[in-house]
Amino acid sequence: MKSSSVIAGLVAFASSVSAHATWQDMQVGSTDYAATCDRLPPSNNPVTDVTSTDIRCNVGGTVGISGKCTVAAGQNVTVEMHQQPNSEGDCSDLAIGGDHHGPIQVYMTKVSDASTADGSTPWFKIYENGLLDPSTAYWATDELNDNCGLQSVKIPADIEPGDYLLRAEVIALHVASSLGGAQFYMSCFQVTVTGGGSAIPSGVSLPGAYSASDPGILINIYYPTPTTYIFPGPTVYEGGSGSGSGSGTSPSSVTSKAATTVSSATSKAATTSATSAASTPTTGAGGTIAQYGQCGGNGWTGSGTCVSGSTCVVLNAYYSQCQ
Repeated sequence: MKSSSVIAGLVAFASSVSAHATWQDMQVGSTDYAATCDRLPPSNNPVTDVTSTDIRCNVGGTVGISGKCTVAAGQNVTVEMHQQPNSEGDCSDLAIGGDHHGPIQVYMTKVSDASTADGSTPWFKIYENGLLDPSTAYWATDELNDNCGLQSVKIPADIEPGDYLLRAEVIALHVASSLGGAQFYMSCFQVTVTGGGSAIPSGVSLPGAYSASDPGILINIYYPTPTTYIFPGPTVYEGGSGSGSGSGTSPSSVTSKAATTVSSATSKAATTSATSAASTPTTGAGGTIAQYGQCGGNGWTGSGTCVSGSTCVVLNAYYSQCQ
């Protein structure tokens, strides 16, 4: 029988390997709202079914909470993601690790009451950030980790005042070469927008905006290495922050609470990746997995063996490939 200390260690290791995460804080100017207006998911697990209503806010059957955060139209808000709960300002806890590379997108929807809205109203996109440097495979999620989990985004200056849901989303693509493999991490923040104009941007339905076979959702980010990324969903609303790195305000002005350097977090991620084991099938003459197809990795649900002449090679803890 394993001792309690050994079991605790195994649980901690499993948690670090899964590298799941939640958006868990919002800052507006000098005001840190913590989780006051955040519909926190029931766990740090992702949504993988784009046809589920969980793709809206990832809260299961929960509709809303009582709190709302106030923000002026045209102002920047900063949302924060970490792997573990209650990690606001802790740069040793990565935003999202385990090679969970992928884009960041932010949406809003106009609602009558943010504390009770179910997210069935049209969503418009105000921010997107994807593959920043193809030569080094540097993604928006890597930039998020470098920024201590902080993502700043501008509220459109011309939108009508009132209540909105603001939805922050990471799409982790490390196992997205298999249908249903993309992992969606999102939270909805309940906000009241003041000032502004009279614009009510047109939007899309969630679920409905994404298909499991969209090129930005069903994608192999390891082979061939992509040189561009096609964002799923609508284009960014022109009154929003735009797309790409730097289109929002740099979070440097709000990092005082996260002054710890990210070097320890980077080291932690490297250690996790190096010690994580990936499940890989053997090579056989009657193999069914084509060369360069995925053949294993933590979270992979496929089966079969590599075709003759190919060997299943572990590229990282989450992706193995027939080569």
